[in-house]
Formats: sequence, structure tokens, C-alpha cells
Amino acid sequence: VQLQASGGGSVQAGGSLRLSCAASGRTFTSDVVAWFRQAPGKEREFVAGIMWNGYDSKYADSVKGRFTISSDKVKRTVYLQMNSLKPEDTAVYYCATKGRGSINYRTWGQGTQVTVSS
Repeated sequence: VQLQASGGGSVQAGGSLRLSCAASGRTFTSDVVAWFRQAPGKEREFVAGIMWNGYDSKYADSVKGRFTISSDKVKRTVYLQMNSLKPEDTAVYYCATKGRGSINYRTWGQGTQVTVSS
């Protein structure tokens, strides 16, 4: 499987963006797709994850109530709707996938830059 992330951009604080992660190749409905982000000088962190079948969504505490992850099985795309953006959300966002029982994410998409200005 290959992942293609898109949808990043520059917005002012309080604005919204929607990121997309499109998959090509073989996927399994029980696989997990997640969004991570990495800000300059900081370690990469988990943002949100979901199974391809749309179940079992999870969020980092820092984004709960503001971000929503969803999955479109037909389009084989996972979305991250980001509302009420804050300057601290500025980072390069990556999507990745792994088997449900796996620890490590095996496939990563290229990053997409999100910049939030105050």
C-alpha cells in the first residue's frame, strides 16, 4: 500500500483545514490509519487514528473536541478535519498505516505542512 497525504496550508488561529490520506494498493478494513505530526525541534507525535472500516477512532488529548478523523472505504481515503486551529498545531502532518495487532506503522505517506498564525 502507498499513502498520499494532502490538504495542508496556512490559516489563522481559529480556522479550519481538512487533510486527506489516500491509499493505493492493498488495504484491509481492520488496518489502522493514523495521523502524526512533527513540529520543528520536537518529536513526532500521534494525533488521531481510525480503522479503515471507520471504527475505533482515537485522539491525542491535545486535539480532542477540535479534530475529527473519518474514513471513506469507497474512496480509500482517511480525513482529518481540523477545527479551531491553534498556533501550536503548526507542524508537518503525516499519515501512516499498520495492521491492527501491530505495534509499528509500516507505511508512511509524505508530509503535508500545516501552519497556523496567531
